[in-house]
Amino acid sequence: MQDEFQPVELAKSHLLLNHGPVVLISSAFHGRRNVMAASWVMPLDFNPPKVAAVIDSRSYTRELVDASGEFALNLPCRCIADKVLAAGSISGRDGDKFAHTGLATFPAGQLGAPLVRECVAWLECKLIAEKHNQQRYDLFIAEVVAAWADPAVFSESRWHFPDSGRRTIHYQAGGSFFETGRAFDCSGE
Repeated sequence: MQDEFQPVELAKSHLLLNHGPVVLISSAFHGRRNVMAASWVMPLDFNPPKVAAVIDSRSYTRELVDASGEFALNLPCRCIADKVLAAGSISGRDGDKFAHTGLATFPAGQLGAPLVRECVAWLECKLIAEKHNQQRYDLFIAEVVAAWADPAVFSESRWHFPDSGRRTIHYQAGGSFFETGRAFDCSGE
């Protein structure tokens, strides 16, 4: 499946998150899988590339991440905002959230966690054990071990959204999102 997507150089993978979009965190362990919406995710380092994510201790995703030691960050776009809202509003303990939300998946390259098909970029992440941060602050630090992007929206280390439906989204509250705006350059080049 990844053949149709462009690998993103790991040293540039932070650019997939740098603009602060909401993500879908997918996880799996021993035949169980889940997806949740999250806004508190950010790039943390370049080499090796790392990310930080807050995953609440009461969530089903947290249970699977703790057990597997890995997760995937999937960057959704405006055309699936309703599915993102649903993924953030129900518990995976009550049934398969992928089936409930209609989110299709495909296998990750280096993880057991599934990747969400309708997204525009993906980061495969392996946990770096920081038990104190995880237990006290629900803060996870992970190394990005693979990154992918749809070349129609991300290439040459830049986002270039072809239409409104493919723009990444940012969650406000109460079911309200806004889409990533138009890029502009101030470098004078």
